[in-house]
Amino acid sequence: MSSTALGDGTGAPGAAPAPGRESIDAWRGVASEEVDDLPQRASLFLRERSRRLLGTLLTPHRRSLWLLAALVLAENLARLASPYLVKVGIDRGIPPVLHGRGAGTLVATSLAVLGVALTQAGARRWFFGLSGRIGQDMLLDLRRRVFDHFQRLSLAFHERYTSGRVISRLTSDIEAIATLLEDGVDSLASAVLLVVGTGVFMLILDWRLALVTLASFPVLVWLTAWFRRQTAVAYRRTREAVALVIVHFVDSMRGIRAVQAYRREPRNQEIFDEVNNRYRRANERSFKLVAVYGPGIKLIGNVMTGVVLLYGGYLVLHHQMTVGVLTAFLLYLSQFFDPMQDISQFYNQFQSASAALEKLSGVLEEVPSVPPPQAPVPLPAPRGEIRFEGVSFGYRDRLVLPHLDLWVPAGQTVALVGATGAGKTTLARLLARFYDPTAGRVTLDGVDLRDLAEDTLRSAVVMVTQETYVFSGTVADNIGFGRPSASRPEIVAAARATGAHSFITSLPQGYDSDVGKEGGRLSAGQRQLLAFTRAFLADPAVLVLDEATSSLDVPTERLVQRALRTVLARRTALIIAHRLTTVEIADRVLVMEAGRIVEDGPPARLRSAQGRYASLHNAWLTSLG
Repeated sequence: MSSTALGDGTGAPGAAPAPGRESIDAWRGVASEEVDDLPQRASLFLRERSRRLLGTLLTPHRRSLWLLAALVLAENLARLASPYLVKVGIDRGIPPVLHGRGAGTLVATSLAVLGVALTQAGARRWFFGLSGRIGQDMLLDLRRRVFDHFQRLSLAFHERYTSGRVISRLTSDIEAIATLLEDGVDSLASAVLLVVGTGVFMLILDWRLALVTLASFPVLVWLTAWFRRQTAVAYRRTREAVALVIVHFVDSMRGIRAVQAYRREPRNQEIFDEVNNRYRRANERSFKLVAVYGPGIKLIGNVMTGVVLLYGGYLVLHHQMTVGVLTAFLLYLSQFFDPMQDISQFYNQFQSASAALEKLSGVLEEVPSVPPPQAPVPLPAPRGEIRFEGVSFGYRDRLVLPHLDLWVPAGQTVALVGATGAGKTTLARLLARFYDPTAGRVTLDGVDLRDLAEDTLRSAVVMVTQETYVFSGTVADNIGFGRPSASRPEIVAAARATGAHSFITSLPQGYDSDVGKEGGRLSAGQRQLLAFTRAFLADPAVLVLDEATSSLDVPTERLVQRALRTVLARRTALIIAHRLTTVEIADRVLVMEAGRIVEDGPPARLRSAQGRYASLHNAWLTSLG
């Protein structure tokens, strides 16, 4: 379980939470980057990064976007034509009827109003169908990119990027973008066209009333600029707050056994209440901004309607304006201020989506710490010869391997022993290329691992760890994970080799039995045997076992020991183990201390040498009592 779930993160240097009551801020950084008060240069960088991502998503749909623009234009031109047609109907259609000269003009105008209404409805229907398809295609592409990139990022990234943050990127962040694509783009495009088009028609109808209306512009511009600035900050805080909620929830549920075992429920609830309240406060701030901006625009619109009605009525009474012009102008006036409400809603969605885009673009531009080679070197038939040549490596400011030279001939089984922190697992991770050395190189059959394509390396080197992961599905699915093309007989043969066949056949449905969530229906030893079988089926040239037998009980371990002697005989193997029964099957033992190899030789010779390995062996015998 991660420290987040237990709530014992250390936080930033210098933080000093009260004993037993860790500060929320001590682990706040695991959820998201601090973006509340970004310097201007950093803010510009984030916006530019977001634009690049958005541009790559839009590029495949350029032609469809032009069609969408044409549909929006057609819809809004039809909408703008309606008030003008009303003016024509009042001024030119009604007087002939009143004087008994026929209703031809009025009927024609009414039919024209019906025609533009049908045009508006048709264009809108076509727009929603096309925009929905484009939006879903973009979201599909974005989800695929994010998932693929998360899988390709190095182990170092995943060790610092919590699962809660991953879920937040794929759920709440993408949902914010989906909301913008579904509603926001149409609202903004229509609002802009209506504001501009309405302004033009009002000037055409009567320049005097148009100037009266334009008097409200300074207040509108100031209110909109204020709203934009405030919402930019508010929605970044909202995205950060929701990420905190997801991180704490996911980590607590993943570590529920430890939470309940240590009676952490009250404290975890207290932490969740705090982050949940932060999320509520962040949303409240956003709603308060909308509550000021929306009614503010409405108030200005209503005031201007009253002013225009008063002044326009005066002009009509003095025969300086027709009733039709005043009516059309009032209709245009309502269309002029109503889009401002849509703009406020768009800003709502836009700021939320912008904050989400910043997060997603940051992930997608994350560069793997173990980059793929520019010109991969083929390795058609790997033999398994391993060399560490002057290798140095450390985690951040802690040097683990100061200078390591090691040669492992093909087909040799090597056991690594030593105290915790001696560098055994680090050596194994470098061999699996979860990390690259800071100096020197690691080679397989004389080829630097950095020159091997990822597929080539993963098929040649397989690592089985103590923290094995069993995927949801059947037993056969989990074994076949090592080689998806394997047939059922090959899966069964691999299980027989590792000793897993006996327990699998005892399950209700044998190889078709469902293992449950994370293998919850299997014991720890059974899950470990599945991991062994999965690795053996992959048939790598090099097999790395990192504490891989620590979860096995004594009878199961004996089964694995017999299997290992057969399976490891034809491949290179590195075994990291504290149980010296596993070490005894090795051809060679390396004793590590402080990142250096201090003893090297066959197990029997090292036992008789009365050195460090002999001391470890004697201590192990004593522990067996």
